[in-house]
Amino acid sequence: MDSLSMKPGEIEEESFRIIDAEAGDHGWPGAEWQIVRRAIHTSADFEYASSMILSEHAVDRAIVALKNGGGIVTDTNMVLSGISKPRLYQLGCVVSCHVADPDVAVQAATEGITRSITAMRKAVANPDNRIFVIGNAPTALFELLRLIEAGAAKPALIIALPVGFVGAEESKIALASGNHDVPFITNIGRKGGSNVAAAVINALTILAAPH
Repeated sequence: MDSLSMKPGEIEEESFRIIDAEAGDHGWPGAEWQIVRRAIHTSADFEYASSMILSEHAVDRAIVALKNGGGIVTDTNMVLSGISKPRLYQLGCVVSCHVADPDVAVQAATEGITRSITAMRKAVANPDNRIFVIGNAPTALFELLRLIEAGAAKPALIIALPVGFVGAEESKIALASGNHDVPFITNIGRKGGSNVAAAVINALTILAAPH
């Protein structure tokens, strides 16, 4: 079929067929593969098939949190804009990002820290926020892990795919160490980004939404 005449749903279906064929024997179980496959789909990068790490029961815990209407926090407005809202509304979930909030900017400037750090502190203060999605700022992930260690946060799930050369890989290694007793979805390496992080939470909402 000519791709120019294909409908959006047909294009997505064909894309997943190609991914499945080219990925071969990837070793991921069904639900976990839905997550990894979405990351590959949005990035056209098959390295995610080997670099993604999902902690035990991460998908199950995420689905429970989503079905219970757990709040979702993102580290950037780019991640926020990439998340499909209709399924979240169907689940009763609210998604937010505080990095551009005026009070966050003032506090960050006063304390001489990044807005990502301040935004994460504001986010954990709301107990309704259960899932944290980080696609850009390693400082946001490092701060979230610090808050967990301090007993100030206990997320249901952390999706962490910050991208870059300074702190991104190190922050994901810290999360993947398993020292924080929090379910997570991440990858190892410098790759990541807002689009991939949004793709992961979108895959989870598809699994959680009523069919």
